[in-house]
Amino acid sequence: MPAAVTLRLNAADNVVVARVDLAPGAPAEGDVIAKDHVPSGHKVATAAIPKGAPVRKYDQIIGFASIDIAPGDHVHVHNCAMGDFDRDYAIGSAVKAVDYVTGAERATFQGYVRPSGRVGTRNYIGVLTSVNCSASVARFIARDVEASGMLAKFPGVDGCVALTHSTGCGMAGAGEGYDNLQRVLWGHARHPNFAGVLMVGLGCEVNQIDFLLEAYGVERGPLFRTMNIQDAGGVRKTVDWGMSMVREMLPEAAKAKRETVSAEHLSVALQCGGSDGYSGITANPALGYAADQVVRHGGQAILAETPEIYGAEHLLTRRAVSKAVGERLIERIRWWEDYTARNGGEMDNNPSPGNKAGGLTTILEKSLGAAAKGGTTNLAGVYKYGEPADAKGFVFMDSPGYDPASITGQVASGANLVCFTTGRGSVYGNKPCPSIKLATNTTMYRKMAEDMDVNCGTIADGEATVQSVGQEIFERFLAIASGEPSKSEAQGLGDAEFIPWQIGAVM
Repeated sequence: MPAAVTLRLNAADNVVVARVDLAPGAPAEGDVIAKDHVPSGHKVATAAIPKGAPVRKYDQIIGFASIDIAPGDHVHVHNCAMGDFDRDYAIGSAVKAVDYVTGAERATFQGYVRPSGRVGTRNYIGVLTSVNCSASVARFIARDVEASGMLAKFPGVDGCVALTHSTGCGMAGAGEGYDNLQRVLWGHARHPNFAGVLMVGLGCEVNQIDFLLEAYGVERGPLFRTMNIQDAGGVRKTVDWGMSMVREMLPEAAKAKRETVSAEHLSVALQCGGSDGYSGITANPALGYAADQVVRHGGQAILAETPEIYGAEHLLTRRAVSKAVGERLIERIRWWEDYTARNGGEMDNNPSPGNKAGGLTTILEKSLGAAAKGGTTNLAGVYKYGEPADAKGFVFMDSPGYDPASITGQVASGANLVCFTTGRGSVYGNKPCPSIKLATNTTMYRKMAEDMDVNCGTIADGEATVQSVGQEIFERFLAIASGEPSKSEAQGLGDAEFIPWQIGAVM
């Protein structure tokens, strides 16, 4: 029997999702006929929805009819809009026992065990910057290390990467923006995917290296070195000195060898970008299944992008292991409402134009699909941007919805692997953490096969299930954590995606 042309996600829904482009007059579901052209991934009404009545998908409210909607109408931004409604947070009401895998049954991968006990999935040398003023010099150091041939003697070292950014001065020396930057730099300086780190400053910036070391108790050593351009005597001398420091790190960095470790040492950043109408149906639920597997095997899965769980946060608070955890998530939502309001924005500034072209109408719809990445296990912790995520299991880290900035924070919080779902197509990569791409639909997967690691479109095609694709994703986690390159790594991506989240005035 051929696959249905539409997908019904819940019996209580008053819309279905087009699996293929529907021409006017095409059957949608039952006796319902499409009145207009409905692109693949977009919604078709299956019942009359009077003006002001809720539009339901996933058995949740995704918006309200802005005009009367008839059965067969294309439901999108022209007739569906945001609206306020009460959400019952019911903190902890859906907490359940987790079926943990223990002992010899627990999955393993080949990782780098660091002296701290943390485990890396890669073995890089990092050149970090305290300020944008040292960005070019940091890039020159990494470039010249790579070009010099010195890495050829140490094949166990994955490379030398410069992580540069656009801030660090012209900012307040205290407050949310300053704290974000310091947490991100500290989180990367201690990240287990770095064997060694060199931090480069200018010398007169607000974000002084010594302030960072004092605030976080970081000590200099053979594998953590610092310098600034003013003390070194300029660009050329700084680059020469920096190269000599990296050269001294390499023999020690190369001593690190992969060894068999438990999957409890996996920490996966859950991310989506370039989403479409299939994201919440295929790739995001499949990633959620894989995230559940990570948790069951003792690891950690980090969901982020607070504006993109807006409207679905009540589904997460139900899973909070304590009142404090649930209230911390609600507090972050309230912070974002205030933050957008005082900056002349609004929470429904999402979805993006590309998301809308793919079939997503409101932030509520996007959020319900995005939250599916978090699977079904308990919410064990909620963290500020870049804050160390010290709880095992499923956790949430506050961040903007801008993917590079969000993932920068997740990596700083401890993620050693990134998994990124996309429906429109994304070419994101990350260093030092490998990024795994999941395609939500087969059409895009075929078009961008060199960039996509897993095709989740087979779920919508009726050829696979969320569970079977989710298990495939989990197995990809283990293989890529063990050293197999992801598609983005194979293409050399990841040098330009370090984007700390900036908050506050530029002065």
